[in-house]
Amino acid sequence: MEVAELRDEVDALGVGIIQPSNALHVMREIGVLDDCLEAGFEWEVLTIADPAGNTLAEIPQPRMGDAPSNNGIPRPALARVLNSAAVGAGAVIRFGTTITELADDGSGVDVTLSDGSSGRWDLVAGFDGIGSPLRTRLYGDRYAPEYTGFANWRVTVPRQPRVRGVVMGTAGKDAKALLTPITEELMYLGAVFAESADFRPDPERANEQLGERLSMFTGPVAEALAAVTDPASVVYSRISQVTVEEPWHVGRVVLAGDAAHASTPHIAQGAAMAVEDALVLAEALDAEAGVAAALEAWEARRRPRAMWVQAMSRAVLKQETGNETTPEEDELLKIGIPGAAHVLVKPY
Repeated sequence: MEVAELRDEVDALGVGIIQPSNALHVMREIGVLDDCLEAGFEWEVLTIADPAGNTLAEIPQPRMGDAPSNNGIPRPALARVLNSAAVGAGAVIRFGTTITELADDGSGVDVTLSDGSSGRWDLVAGFDGIGSPLRTRLYGDRYAPEYTGFANWRVTVPRQPRVRGVVMGTAGKDAKALLTPITEELMYLGAVFAESADFRPDPERANEQLGERLSMFTGPVAEALAAVTDPASVVYSRISQVTVEEPWHVGRVVLAGDAAHASTPHIAQGAAMAVEDALVLAEALDAEAGVAAALEAWEARRRPRAMWVQAMSRAVLKQETGNETTPEEDELLKIGIPGAAHVLVKPY
């Protein structure tokens, strides 16, 4: 197996990431669970708090098998863990490269990479994110990312001793802030706000702009904001969605993860869906008689679960921001975020 990685080194953009129990179950199956837990911060309880930080509810989180309920981990640390495991399993990682030419003749795929190398493979799998160039190559502009009207602000700060699991502070539909531990020393502050499509934070005062948006919070959120003095430390990303409604594979080329079904982050399942995709794809390739049959079996197994996550995430976004929901979304909202966690610890 060879991996074409656009970045020049083992790294990852952003701050931290939540690995819910179903993602950790995948980590166990591929042999890196202990490495993830060592690099991150394991937690079991979601705390709902008011703007001052007073606890309103503590919600235990479910487990899938014997994997922990959740793990917060810095994105660069997770990238290093997965890269090391891939190399240890025999994968060749080609950094700073992408596909420039691709030809599928039905029995194999001839690929030329941007570093000038080329080869022939039985299968090409695109885990190349919401802006997937491979998706554009397969489907043109039919599935461009759809901006939801909301954006995510995140910044890494020192972990407060009281933050031993995700703490969600709410101020009605106007604001929600999350404190997520990612190591013994660090946590990240995250917040979602409605933003115009052309808005970008001021690079000289992004921390102040985030503080203005969270001005109704005191307590732990305000304490976290006080630690943010460098505007460059604030990570801003627009929240978009992608749903490839056609089959996720064309011949021997397949899309997975955010390239095929990007969701909003409201139930923390985007990365979990990607790693589930990868594991189930490997299982299907082992179990089926050929690539075509494996891809059909893989998508039949993955599409309902990924689409459920996308629909639930979108419904929660609309509910939290006061937007009108459909009858189908109202039914999903009866399950709620705690209920969604219980749905997703069932086998994938």
